[in-house]
Amino acid sequence: MPRQPLVLASSSPRRRQLLLDAGYQFTIQPPTDVNEDPLPGEPPELLVRRLALAKAQSTARQLNSLLNPEPRAPSPESLILACDTVAECSGQILGKPADRNDARRMLALLRGREHRVISGLCLWRLPTGDHRLEIDITRLVMDPISEEALENYLDTNQWQGKAGAFGYQDGLDWVHILAGSESNVVGLPMQLLARMLNEFGLFSPQ
Repeated sequence: MPRQPLVLASSSPRRRQLLLDAGYQFTIQPPTDVNEDPLPGEPPELLVRRLALAKAQSTARQLNSLLNPEPRAPSPESLILACDTVAECSGQILGKPADRNDARRMLALLRGREHRVISGLCLWRLPTGDHRLEIDITRLVMDPISEEALENYLDTNQWQGKAGAFGYQDGLDWVHILAGSESNVVGLPMQLLARMLNEFGLFSPQ
């Protein structure tokens, strides 16, 4: 059980479900005003680290203003969990698709190729601002699916809001994990989270 309240800095239903399935108790406070566009020449590992930290800081500011209206009053203790996930293939960073055409472009790039799903994970403690930031990487390969199979998947709209325009949890038989965490591909690396929480000294083993 947590010694401090856990706050998920995300509106992702997949991250929420992963935490629930693992037995964590938490509240949700999504970040605001975080520009998720990569900087020119920014590697994906640095991108997810930067954005996970930015999301944690955004939620920390919100919690400070919501829970601590008196500027000189001590902030309530809590632990913020923020995560950012992208896919990367042949040097191209693939975030969430803007529309169906963007999703088609991403899937066309991925099919028949090995790629990576990379997540940045940040734990931020209030009121001290003490934080930890790490990344998790999963290697995958996508079968060289046909145009018909690609369009059929696009028709499901399951690609919406998912890095790389696909969801491993959708039961796709044409995406295979070569190495790394399955939960990372879904959107939250649970093994890394458990280790970071224990190293933070705020959670006992589940």
